[in-house]
Amino acid sequence: MKTPDVFSQAIGLLSYPATRAIQQAIPETAILLIFHAVNYLANEIADIGDIEKAAGVSQIRDLKNKDLKLSDELSNSIHNWAIGIAVAQGGAAGAAGLVGLAADIPAIIMLALRTIHKIGLCYGYECRSEMDKNFALGILSVSGANSMSEKIEALETLRFIELTIAKQEWKTIAEKAAGRQLSKEGGIIALRNLVKQLGINITKRKAMQAVPVIGAVVGASVNGWYLKDVGWTARRSFQERWLVDNKKIKGIY
Repeated sequence: MKTPDVFSQAIGLLSYPATRAIQQAIPETAILLIFHAVNYLANEIADIGDIEKAAGVSQIRDLKNKDLKLSDELSNSIHNWAIGIAVAQGGAAGAAGLVGLAADIPAIIMLALRTIHKIGLCYGYECRSEMDKNFALGILSVSGANSMSEKIEALETLRFIELTIAKQEWKTIAEKAAGRQLSKEGGIIALRNLVKQLGINITKRKAMQAVPVIGAVVGASVNGWYLKDVGWTARRSFQERWLVDNKKIKGIY
């Protein structure tokens, strides 16, 4: 587990004055609603056909048991594409100042979540259930952490969601999670709190984008680094699920 990069932590510290102004313009409750709405839309627009064609399979789920190297290659292509789009998007929005920032926050969340869902498809995982959607939000929370304590909490919640998806009994899950004081309801509450914190963290990272002149550079840089983090977190998370489901490794729960 890597500590959040220095770039992310430094931006959070330097941007504090601008952050307060942006949080007043975009309320925390609004950001929370945006995450859930955008997560649903991101899954709906994650094209399946192009991945099926590139992989040479008739159904996405065939990739669950096909070839990890193929899935890694597909996800690498998706990841690089997303970083390029994020940089261009952030540069354009940053040049527009505060108005561009207000539009860029939901746009980058949409791109990040779509990237997570697309990478999941590369490994044969379609987002069908509510818990699968929570898994995507969990990945987003891990990659958006601005401190080690936030990352640890996000990883704990993501692990809990993985246990749930694996369809283990709630009693077993509760026993394994007891040391972390997690239960079925507690896990969902923890995820909601993480999503709220994630909204604040993204605002902090992008706050200096509202500053004239340097806004375009900051916007492009922050978006690029953010999608890089999101992509790698998604790739490692879905790789692990693939390896566990194919009995290549045991789940670390």
